[in-house]
Amino acid sequence: MSTFIAAFVVLLLFFLLMSIGYLVKRTAVAGSCGGLGALGIDKACDCDDPCDNRKAKMAAEEERREKLNKDRII
Repeated sequence: MSTFIAAFVVLLLFFLLMSIGYLVKRTAVAGSCGGLGALGIDKACDCDDPCDNRKAKMAAEEERREKLNKDRII
């Protein structure tokens, strides 16, 4: 039983440390393999004409990037 409790405490400690890391960096956990970008796929869906919802998300992301570049200090 003590082994189970020790393992549970260690697991909780890792979750706590990961949570603190997220709060400090404000970025999601990322894999090391590069994801779909490493395969040459630019978007999650593989259709030629994305749906309206996806187009709206892409437009919002592009607008956000432009605003960040415009407001950049350095």
